[in-house]
Amino acid sequence: MADYAYYTGTYLGTSITESDFLRLATRAASKLAYYKRVYTVTENTDAENMAVCAMADALYYFETAANGGLTQSSSVGSVSSSAVNPSPDLSEKAQAAELYRCARLYLEIYRGAGGC
Repeated sequence: MADYAYYTGTYLGTSITESDFLRLATRAASKLAYYKRVYTVTENTDAENMAVCAMADALYYFETAANGGLTQSSSVGSVSSSAVNPSPDLSEKAQAAELYRCARLYLEIYRGAGGC
């Protein structure tokens, strides 16, 4: 499984703090293990590590959104900015779809015994 040094050095992630990374990466790796049980997934350690990092980023986003941490407005000095964004879909179905999408960025995931 990818570690924090991989996340910041190879994946070039910046969202997740070191103290949160292990928890989120463990959840992401668990979901990837589920995909490997249910689907046919390419075997490539580097691609799997990249997928775990992308999935961990998505989990971080969902946690942040659920806790009200997404910035709607900000100001620096006399300049302010605000955005009217609809609330993101935090449903279990939406989260599952996003995690699957993140994994597919780096891995070939398909049903059956062989790829096309």
